[in-house]
Amino acid sequence: MVSKNVGGIDRIGRALLAVVLTVVAVGALREEKRTTGLLATVGALAFGFNATTCFCGGNALLGIDTTSEE
Repeated sequence: MVSKNVGGIDRIGRALLAVVLTVVAVGALREEKRTTGLLATVGALAFGFNATTCFCGGNALLGIDTTSEE
């Protein structure tokens, strides 16, 4: 099992970014801007994964742990 390294305000921020990027993706895809829609979708999935699992690979590589803020 992977240890948690995302918590507190960091987790909330990532969840909000996931929501915002989802809205951007939907809007871009409706306007047939496929590249923007694809990039926003990938970002939304990444931030949503981080917020849901409380783990970020980038944080792990850099030795960052925001769970101590809780």
